[in-house]
Amino acid sequence: MTDVFSKLFAQMIQQGQEMARAFNPALENIDTRAFEKMMPVMPADLLEMWFGKTFNREGLDARTRFLVTLTALVVQGSFAEPQIRLTIRHALEAGATKREVAEVIYQTSVFAGLPAMQKALEIAQEVFSQEDEA
Repeated sequence: MTDVFSKLFAQMIQQGQEMARAFNPALENIDTRAFEKMMPVMPADLLEMWFGKTFNREGLDARTRFLVTLTALVVQGSFAEPQIRLTIRHALEAGATKREVAEVIYQTSVFAGLPAMQKALEIAQEVFSQEDEA
């Protein structure tokens, strides 16, 4: 990373933190992993209502929406680890197979890079193991 880019990135982070403080001082220290503890997975009917065809009848189904969302989260890498875990759970609940989840992650590696793919696959494996135990 170049020095100019590092300075720009630090400035962007600082602006984001200032914006969070302005909106709600508590947002600055929010732990997104708490969402996962509160609701590890939504019921299939709720997933379909919120993310499926209820609000967009002619659009994508919940399964496809979660696979597309997973792609975007994998590109974000370790910044989105809790969200990746939750989205994998939701995708499985919405009807995606483990193979489809893995293939989405593999495909995303072209754009996100191998480290992001490897981390996402590790997270997926953890989720798959938890699903098998349940």
